[in-house]
Amino acid sequence: MRTLLLKCLIIFLLPMFLWSQNSERNLSSEQWIFRKVNDTNWLRAKVPGTVHTDLLANQIIPDPFFGANEKQLQWIENEDWQYQTTFAISKEELNHQNTILQFDGLDTFAEVTLNGTQILSANNMFRTWKVDVKKMLKVGQNQLKITFASAVKKGKEEAKKLSYTLPGDEKIFTRKAQYHFGWDWGPRFVTAGIYKKVALHFWNNATITNIKINQDLTNDDLAKVEFEIELNSVNEAQYELNINDKTELVNLIKGKNNLSLTYEINNPKLWWSNGLGKAHLYPFEISLTNNNQTIDSRKLNIGLRTIELVQEKDAIGKSFYFKLNGQPVFMKGANYIPPDSFLPRATDSVYKSIVKNAVDANMNMLRVWGGGVYAEDSFYEECDKNGILVWQDFMFACAMYPGDEAFLENVKQEVIDNVTRLQNHPSIALWCGNNENDEGWHNWGWQKQYKYSEQDSTRIWNDYQKLFHELIPQTLDSLLPKNENCYWPSSPSIGWGRQESLLSGDSHYWGVWWGNEPFEMYRQKVGRFMSEYGFQSMPDIKTFQAFAKSDELNFDSEAIKNHQKHPTGYKTINDYLTRDYQVPTSFEDYIYVSQLLQAEGMKIAIEAHRTDRKCMGTLFWQLNDCWPVTSWSSVDYYGRWKAFQYQAKRSFENVLISIKEEESSYKAYIVNDDLKPFEGQFDVVLRDFNGKKLWSAKNTGVIPGSSNLVHFEISKDDLERFDLKKAVLSVSFNAENKSASSLFYFVKPKDLQLTNPNLQITKRNELTYEIFSDVLVKNVYLSASEETFFSDNYFDILPGQKVIIKLSKPVKAIQVKSLFDVMKN
Repeated sequence: MRTLLLKCLIIFLLPMFLWSQNSERNLSSEQWIFRKVNDTNWLRAKVPGTVHTDLLANQIIPDPFFGANEKQLQWIENEDWQYQTTFAISKEELNHQNTILQFDGLDTFAEVTLNGTQILSANNMFRTWKVDVKKMLKVGQNQLKITFASAVKKGKEEAKKLSYTLPGDEKIFTRKAQYHFGWDWGPRFVTAGIYKKVALHFWNNATITNIKINQDLTNDDLAKVEFEIELNSVNEAQYELNINDKTELVNLIKGKNNLSLTYEINNPKLWWSNGLGKAHLYPFEISLTNNNQTIDSRKLNIGLRTIELVQEKDAIGKSFYFKLNGQPVFMKGANYIPPDSFLPRATDSVYKSIVKNAVDANMNMLRVWGGGVYAEDSFYEECDKNGILVWQDFMFACAMYPGDEAFLENVKQEVIDNVTRLQNHPSIALWCGNNENDEGWHNWGWQKQYKYSEQDSTRIWNDYQKLFHELIPQTLDSLLPKNENCYWPSSPSIGWGRQESLLSGDSHYWGVWWGNEPFEMYRQKVGRFMSEYGFQSMPDIKTFQAFAKSDELNFDSEAIKNHQKHPTGYKTINDYLTRDYQVPTSFEDYIYVSQLLQAEGMKIAIEAHRTDRKCMGTLFWQLNDCWPVTSWSSVDYYGRWKAFQYQAKRSFENVLISIKEEESSYKAYIVNDDLKPFEGQFDVVLRDFNGKKLWSAKNTGVIPGSSNLVHFEISKDDLERFDLKKAVLSVSFNAENKSASSLFYFVKPKDLQLTNPNLQITKRNELTYEIFSDVLVKNVYLSASEETFFSDNYFDILPGQKVIIKLSKPVKAIQVKSLFDVMKN
């Protein structure tokens, strides 16, 4: 009898309990279909997805990435597409007081109807769209239909409304990822579709709509975190607001409510960037409850830290550096682009892998480039966990944009949506208005190219000012606490062709590559913060094999040409390669040497930046790819590390030894990014390639914290009696808990007189190998037929040295190649 009463009580109370719960219904998992507008044939679709991936899944088109298929698929961008699903709504769901239909990402021009009634006209893929659909739903089957208009056609229609042409073509009139229209490393696939989640949000009584935090870290022993919580309430009511173990009674009015609650943390642990300490996160759960029942809740991980961009006038110009927790920090990292041309294919694991690649290469900052998209939540969450600071561009790149009221209002809502989503991440260090728009206007000859009248030029520049110097910063002012509001209008601040670009602001230096200047010019062209520079290389042979047939692996094939988007890319690589290396004849050897070329060039750049006292940041172009391609990336589309990524790992070590050749000497710089000093011993040895010691020196010294100093100098007179084409200078530093080493060669790789190495590879266990050489071996490249990751690769081995290599997965056999193997006899 008691059991029966208990069951009856549960059945009676269950609807009341459900009534108090706010819930979400993911409509992405429903059965979706799509078609070209006016076609009668509906096909199965996947949400999130894109029209290209849906066409591929239905075998309507070939693999867009294979060969030159991209050229056949340009028709897709000129069509309009419809997506549709039906979903059942129960009586219990319909009984909720409020039902919001939320689209996290519609790409891009979308007309949405629910049960035959238009509910939304969307025009921005970067915005979150919410519609109150309580009165439009019905018990039983409901139909949701979304019609996507061609972004290309829409953009061209808008362009025709202007009496002049804006740089950037039709894409600038669409609030859509600019790289979808093609870039010099990416294909042109102008996508459409539901590329993020679609969900119904049911809520009763009250809901939490936003949470902002503001930190007070002025007291080292006590941190105060102020939570600004926005709620919406159906009626006047009293609830408990809980933040972890702290509870406060709150009286809500009908409609929008803004509450503030401060949480104190004793002896706070600070959030530090990678290499300087732990990225400590404090978990918080914010909940609204009534009679011990949770109405709504949110979870946050908060990092306690201060971040500021310091720009102060000095003897040479104006500084540009970041202070983290009051400490100047040299930023080491790369530019990040979207990881796929078809964004829904990039899962959380892809974003985790990208951030892991940054962490493993000793980076502490990534720049989210403005021609792509605001990254997924998982990307920022991984940056939070791993101490990777984020330079966040807004999504504008290499163009000028319209300034009409409708466009500006659209951008304003985009800024609100994305800053609201991202503002609580401790990884966010800077908001940047755009990529290279300012430089393009002043240095790329647009005004002459497009034959602007003085009136046109004035209007275009005024529109630029309205967007990047008024609307965006003013919107940030309304959203962010003052101590979190760090805004930079355009990257770079001054074009690389001007001397003043090296004296203040950030710099994109493209004299190497675009200007065809030698790598050595990196040592002269060092700015205050190097936010872009780079050089291309080819991806791994396995990556080529993924998009080209075996008989197409040559530079004459359309597949290989199509996967190089820079107009003179292969020629530029070959020009530089001829300067520094002997040019291989086989395609596979050419891939290998192209990667060595990139790695060596970027080594020169990074070491120049890190040893120059006025420079406080180096972010190379680029970390990753959006498809398999020859590009500036250090990690290819499939996550395979190029030689440069391994070199970046070495060049970004907290303690770096760098040898610079001067007119009459060789200077040894020691860079220490640690905040604390340490004392140790220097060992300098000149050896020939057979291992004979020719000259040596020892020294002891203290390496100050956060320093880059010359610690010893070698006169060229001391070494002139030796044949330096057959010698290598080995410099090492050893302290109690620190060590660093570096090898320096006196001539270009093509002039080295290498000896045929007798490499011995010993298998210690399934995942560990020992490699030994009797003579110096340069650029040891390890590979296997199976997919595995080598803990080091493209490395040098000194005579008699043993190198231990770890593998991520077992392999049947390891193949090895070195520079000697591809040099002409």
